Amino acid sequence: MPGMFLGLTMGLLAAAIGALYSVYATYGLARGLEPADMTFLRTGVAGLLTLPVLVHHLRTDAEVLKGQWRRWLAVAVLAGPLFAVLIFTAFQFAPPSHGAVFPFAAMSVAGTIFAAIFLADPLTKRKMLGIGIVMAGLLTLSGISAASLTGRASIGDMLFIAAGSLWAGFGVVMRSFRLDPILATTVAGIFGLAVYVPFYFATEGVDRLAHADGSLLAIEAWVQGVLAGTGTVYTYAKAVQILGAGRAAIFPALIPGLATLMGWPVLGHIPTLTEAIGLTLAIVGLLVTVAHGTENHERQAAATPT
Repeated sequence: MPGMFLGLTMGLLAAAIGALYSVYATYGLARGLEPADMTFLRTGVAGLLTLPVLVHHLRTDAEVLKGQWRRWLAVAVLAGPLFAVLIFTAFQFAPPSHGAVFPFAAMSVAGTIFAAIFLADPLTKRKMLGIGIVMAGLLTLSGISAASLTGRASIGDMLFIAAGSLWAGFGVVMRSFRLDPILATTVAGIFGLAVYVPFYFATEGVDRLAHADGSLLAIEAWVQGVLAGTGTVYTYAKAVQILGAGRAAIFPALIPGLATLMGWPVLGHIPTLTEAIGLTLAIVGLLVTVAHGTENHERQAAATPT
């Protein structure tokens, strides 16, 4: 039971941080920042924060990184800067309502399917019911209409789905190889610092950031870099470690509803009755999917050698 409570707490924290960075992504993009800027702030700050952790591990237990470098490379690709690039770029093509559904639906659905294929986590009727309720909640909350499904929006939708699928793959890799969440956070951060930051300087320069409002940059550096770049990776990885990839994949479905609530004070958007119903459905679907059988799953995980 304590393990289940910790897993649920980590999953909820990951969803809350995801909602926060989603709200402040909209906030920053509306005030002149570009997707490249947001990705730079996320990867650069996260990389600098995790650099001391990397140095410590290289001094004390370098073989953990060197001996499993292929697994850590997979973590870097799946949870590193590519995820942020896809998410932030997608908002240039698709409306915000699509951003509230497609990436998080992909995280949940792809995560459940990947867990069934690669981790032998069966697609039970209860789990499928829970996912169906979650999807209904997301569609209700977002208010997507047929008129918004344009050719241009479909480009953004595909980017959203690709980003969500990457994140789902990250969960499967973490669970399959029993990787350390702290090291996973470090690897993703350092990879962004080493790969994306030089690319940003070479292609974008610093003029736009130099002329941006200082308070805006401070807020985005905190939210995108500290909370999202490190916090969401760690909390989600920890939830996967405790609950399994399939169950943890359902938590992103809470992000749109939580973002709606957080958007009230930040963006001035008052949640509607329809949005409240959508959030309630997503929560019900989460409980149906996650709560059942978690104790047995935890005992099986504890008995599996690492």
